[in-house]
Amino acid sequence: MEILLNDSWSFHKENEASEQVRIPHTYNSVDGQSGTSMWRGRGFYTRKLMLTEADLNQSLFLEIGAAAMVSTVYINGQKVYENTCPYALYRMSINEYVNEGENQIEIVTDNSANDAVYPQMADFSFYGGLYRNVKVIAAPKIHFDYLDGSRDGVQIRTVKEENGSCWKVVGTGSVVCEKEKSKGKVRMLLLDQGEVVCETSASMEFSGKDTLSLTLEISKPHLWMGTEDPYLYQVKMELYEEETMVEERSISTGFRTIQITSDQGLFLNGKHVKLRGVARHQDFGGVGNAVSKENMECDMQLIKEIGANSVRLSHYQHDDYFYQRCDEEGILVWAEVPFISIISENEAAEDNIREQMRRLILQCGNHTSVYCWGVQNEITIAGENEEIHAHVKRMSEYTKNLDPDRYTAEANIYSVANESPINRLAELVGYNLYYGWYYDTIPGLQKRLDEFHAACPDIPLLVTEYGVDTNPQYHSYEPKTKDYTEEYQLLFTDNALRSFEERPYFVGSYVWNLCDFGSANRDEGGKQGQNQKGLVTIDRKIKKDAFYLYKAYWSETPFVKLAGSRFINRHKEKNTITVLTNLKKLELLVNGESVAKTETVNPMTHFEGILLSKGKNQIAVRGYDAQGNLYEDHMILNFTEEDKSYQYIKKDEGGNVINWFEKFDLTDAEEIQLDPEGFSSADKVGTIMKNPEGEKVILKYFGTMVEHPKFAMMKAMTLDAMGKLKNLGIPQELITVINKELNQIKK
Repeated sequence: MEILLNDSWSFHKENEASEQVRIPHTYNSVDGQSGTSMWRGRGFYTRKLMLTEADLNQSLFLEIGAAAMVSTVYINGQKVYENTCPYALYRMSINEYVNEGENQIEIVTDNSANDAVYPQMADFSFYGGLYRNVKVIAAPKIHFDYLDGSRDGVQIRTVKEENGSCWKVVGTGSVVCEKEKSKGKVRMLLLDQGEVVCETSASMEFSGKDTLSLTLEISKPHLWMGTEDPYLYQVKMELYEEETMVEERSISTGFRTIQITSDQGLFLNGKHVKLRGVARHQDFGGVGNAVSKENMECDMQLIKEIGANSVRLSHYQHDDYFYQRCDEEGILVWAEVPFISIISENEAAEDNIREQMRRLILQCGNHTSVYCWGVQNEITIAGENEEIHAHVKRMSEYTKNLDPDRYTAEANIYSVANESPINRLAELVGYNLYYGWYYDTIPGLQKRLDEFHAACPDIPLLVTEYGVDTNPQYHSYEPKTKDYTEEYQLLFTDNALRSFEERPYFVGSYVWNLCDFGSANRDEGGKQGQNQKGLVTIDRKIKKDAFYLYKAYWSETPFVKLAGSRFINRHKEKNTITVLTNLKKLELLVNGESVAKTETVNPMTHFEGILLSKGKNQIAVRGYDAQGNLYEDHMILNFTEEDKSYQYIKKDEGGNVINWFEKFDLTDAEEIQLDPEGFSSADKVGTIMKNPEGEKVILKYFGTMVEHPKFAMMKAMTLDAMGKLKNLGIPQELITVINKELNQIKK
């Protein structure tokens, strides 16, 4: 029996008044997305729990769906449990802490910086709060294990026999007996649409904690074929004491094999599938991480609408409901833990990220949709060395030992060399590539993909992030990098999607991001507190034009869309009208008159030199599929004076970063022999700035840039690592000059 405890919570931040709230809840739903200084500290949640004598005769467990970032549970004033896995479910036994009648539960969450808990630094908001369901579970005294870190106490795996059509269904787990020895059995059934296909059972003598392992065999099952046919069976695990069933589990499972090669990509049950994926952060406008099923369903419908077949659930464990929906819709999942950006110097942090991976695998491993476990994301952003390689190697090996049947995967920052040893530490390699946004030009993407494949032809390659920040209020006739326009996002996207489709060796990609998301340290593109690389705004109300370009490339649902519908006020008589579609034939109309037709249709098709009349113009496009069915879209364009509200005016941030460094005289920059007892560019900026003399040097060369929120993230990096980031434009000669001054300061 489960008792949901989402209502009637009293909440307050430290040193603030209490209010009544409902779980799920986060105390950063506004400041975690608005750019106002995000509050990080402790939040206190209290609630009464009424229990009867009958309740106390059962095994009682308190379950917290997730709490960020660290949480501590008190019952009737006694400390019961501390959790340091901010994105995973956790439970505790509470019988010894509760009484008949009224009990008080207090859960204290803390999202302060903590060097023992990952993530340490990242480009997303570290929300605080009790942001998933809370419940009490009342179980019989003989029950499946609730405290092994899993969700079900049972792990289900399907395995295809070699050289045949026979499959095995393997069920493993533990049974806990909290009474005198007793006999019974565990029964395992495979159901297809409610009908039992096969079953088996094992007699057991229960005493303490006993492991179980059962196997079923089935010939020629209906396969799980991703979005094409996401067919699922049900596995029932029934627990009996003597002849009475005391507990059961019902777990969906699918029959599928995944094979990934470096020259042909991914095969699902032997059929080639190019991964056309989106990355997803879990937060939602106005609610932060405290998302509802309705919020998650909204995201799933967006994924389905554009025709994606995979999702990268970044950069942590998401709500179990979303993995379930991916199973049901056939969406292949890249799942990962927040081993991201930088490694903590606290040795306890390695145990922490391992525990986060253990829980991720135990709690999500029953999901057919999950094909790989991501072991790190841009962990070399602050520099690459043997220590980091060793850490990633240990993490990858640990993960593979926990789940030998799934791939290990990693996502690297672009500055990791193709030949780097880190690319040999996981089975799948992804790169986060932003050519044409943070560095270089748009066509640099194709060049990098081919260079990697030439250098490492035996390594399967994905692009795990790519995208540009886009504010749908900005528009341009001549889009260019860092103008935040919808038009530039279209150019960037079209190049990327063509590049991915044209390369047979390429496994797949994940656009960054499905939706805009909270990033408390950001202030750019006309918005604070958000990363705007989404195809949809953070409140899910505006689908940017690029959303429809993905739909044109990936979806089989016929449609036609006029791009630039928010670029209403045009100041040029002749315009290029862009149409996004997957149809075969187009006709463009202006003010009711046909002005252009074409049967040469690309996902992004341009009609150039379209004349507008002064004032309001009605633009329409008619699209036809192969059967001649008609689809239409309309928009209004005003031919008027130039509307400068469409232009992004960059805030004064101390001038352009690259130009800022030009003020220093670097003509006499010469390498020096560095004294290991003095500071140097190999030290982290934050460490240097703790020394008053070191802080003066950093302020001298970086000026007002140190006041920018992003610089707080850079303090975890070395100057050498910052020098490798092309978007900062730090000349190597400047590093040499800084070293001359830093090295005179003793550590």
